[in-house]
Amino acid sequence: MIEAEVHLSLHNFLRSQAGFPSWPHHLTMARLVARALRLGRSALIQVGATCGYQGRYRTSFVASALMWHGPVIIVASEAVQQRLLKIEIPRLQQWFQINKPIRTGDVVPDEFQGLLLISPEAWLKAQLSFNNVFPQGIPTIIDGVDDLEDWVRHQLTVSLQPHDWDELMLACPKQADAIREARVELTREVFQHPANPYECYLISPQQTEILQRLYSTLHPTTLPDAWKNFYHLFKLPSSPPPLLLWTTIARRQGLFSLHCAPIELNKILSPIWQRQPVVLIGSALEAETEAPIFLSRLGLEDVTCLKFSPDPQTEAIQLYLPYKLPLPNTPEFQAAFIHKVRTLVCLSATSPGLLVILVGDVPMKAQVAAVLASEFGSRVQVEKTCLDENGILISGWQFWREHQSVLPAPQLLIIATLPLPSLENPLVAGMVAHYKQSHQDWFRFYLLPTALNELQRAIAPLRESQGIVALLDSRVVYRSYGTQILAALSPLARINYLDPNLFSANDDS
Repeated sequence: MIEAEVHLSLHNFLRSQAGFPSWPHHLTMARLVARALRLGRSALIQVGATCGYQGRYRTSFVASALMWHGPVIIVASEAVQQRLLKIEIPRLQQWFQINKPIRTGDVVPDEFQGLLLISPEAWLKAQLSFNNVFPQGIPTIIDGVDDLEDWVRHQLTVSLQPHDWDELMLACPKQADAIREARVELTREVFQHPANPYECYLISPQQTEILQRLYSTLHPTTLPDAWKNFYHLFKLPSSPPPLLLWTTIARRQGLFSLHCAPIELNKILSPIWQRQPVVLIGSALEAETEAPIFLSRLGLEDVTCLKFSPDPQTEAIQLYLPYKLPLPNTPEFQAAFIHKVRTLVCLSATSPGLLVILVGDVPMKAQVAAVLASEFGSRVQVEKTCLDENGILISGWQFWREHQSVLPAPQLLIIATLPLPSLENPLVAGMVAHYKQSHQDWFRFYLLPTALNELQRAIAPLRESQGIVALLDSRVVYRSYGTQILAALSPLARINYLDPNLFSANDDS
């Protein structure tokens, strides 16, 4: 069987690699992928946040894909594709003595029996279109599915940009006055919103009515593509799907854009999973091996699930979790947080290395940066990748997630608050409103899983160096879900006091 062949060949390959980065689950993962290919049964594999950050697991699924006798599609980002093409695939091909054709692009050649590497955007665009160019039944491996929901929603979002109004007037000259009037009304409505850090706002019923009135004057066949696509999703059938409608604003230019996206993805994606077996690979999707929330939200059924646990000997972090800090939603929190950060920065000054401070709140991020820069000067940088050896990086969650692979692992990571999506973000508020209307537990099904995934990916670089994480959100101590947070951060050694020798001990290790 293919599982036994993959196991033996990969085992011999790994033994031959002097100094090859070890991961104890290579053979188990390779066998499961090979089994999924043989049976045509989908699988979900959680490799763990640390392994996901390092990317070591990719050797396993590439080995199975190369040894499989038929075609395989690998869906991965451009950066991962380059890694596979330049390192993983040539090394394994040479060892296995397999000359399987390798292609990149967004089309499967006729009678193709090799590996096709394709980006998530291109693969989803094809799968979600009415004229899907991919033959059914080709096993597909999707790498990095922690971001799969974002990829899908981005692909399904339709937008009307400022220039689209000009195209509409050119396409429908007889309705130019109605179009111009609707644009003026929408501009007036949209710019009445008070400024917020996100510069986006949910579309109000009044704005929806303006759009409906405009569309009623237009003939669908004369609409430009952007307006057709928006109308297709925006129009209200007898049983409308739940939609997220919002506007983004460029205040200085006096311009706005309209956006529309479905909230529920499971019914949209369900037909895709039935066209071919898929192997979904993520880092830390859920605490449960079966990942019920993830599978439900993406419409996946009948999936073999596997989750690898972190090694308590090599992946443990030191977690500083102080007591008696004010709760984040109190006026006293910001001053107490800044004081604690200054203390931590001073204590860690004798230990070389990068220090990262994660602050999700945009105004507070700027305030923390100003205070620390006044004391520590140019060492302090806000969301920059060019840093001193002993630099202090102040960052939001998204910037850190996107750039942590090109930065050195920090000796100390300070986290201001848990990365629970903020209800002040209109898009988050819109999602929560949908969960409430559906009588679902919006915290347990949406906010908490999102935060746990973000948190585990953020601290992954520190597991390799067994660095120190200072989590200064006292909700972990006082709220019932704190136990789930700590379980997600395990393995860890918990510290609730500051010792001047803490960082020197970490440096010595």
